[in-house]
Amino acid sequence: MDLKEKTAAILKQYEVGSRFSYLPVLPKASVLIPLFVRDGEVHMLMTLRSQELRTNAGEVCFPGGKRDPRDRDDVDTALREAEEEIGLPPDQVDVVCTLFPIMNKSGLLVTPVVGFIEASFSPRPNPAEVSAVFTVPLEFFTREIDHSSYSATGIAGLLHSFQFPDPESGSHYQIWGLTAILAILVSVLALRKKPEFETGFDSDDPVSFFQHNLNKRISKL
Repeated sequence: MDLKEKTAAILKQYEVGSRFSYLPVLPKASVLIPLFVRDGEVHMLMTLRSQELRTNAGEVCFPGGKRDPRDRDDVDTALREAEEEIGLPPDQVDVVCTLFPIMNKSGLLVTPVVGFIEASFSPRPNPAEVSAVFTVPLEFFTREIDHSSYSATGIAGLLHSFQFPDPESGSHYQIWGLTAILAILVSVLALRKKPEFETGFDSDDPVSFFQHNLNKRISKL
């Protein structure tokens, strides 16, 4: 079993299926977390949002967006948005699993969809939405170096921030908030490795932790 197959097999164990079907009807969004293997390491692809966007302009995120009425499910949303934003054809994504949803600061229920892509994929960013595309090894999100965290009022757990020096472009990217949490989660699950820093959640059983917090937030709506 090669690294891609091994990583996919691990992540498939966290497929949520219909576990969250009890949730009330809420505004939904999905993000695609694209993974690939390069030089014996698993990397994830990330984007920098255009400065022209009305929300979260200039922030690092994963390809994704709000559910469209035409979308059949969360996977459909994530794949459609990835094609629109970075030119990634849906048939070039080997979807591995759908992870548990997390409610963002705006009350949007965000579902992460994890999939493998080819290392040779060449992004074609839509300049209206994306100003840069870059990749980060999963190992980076388990290290203390370039990481910081803090508590914030009304936020369960910790807010995380990373400063990533991209060796390919020479640019420095700040990866923080929900994007940082998702990056940590996927890295911890895929690598089966505890981070060198306090995460603010149970890395052995993250599903129960985030489900509890989600139910708590929904109960206050």
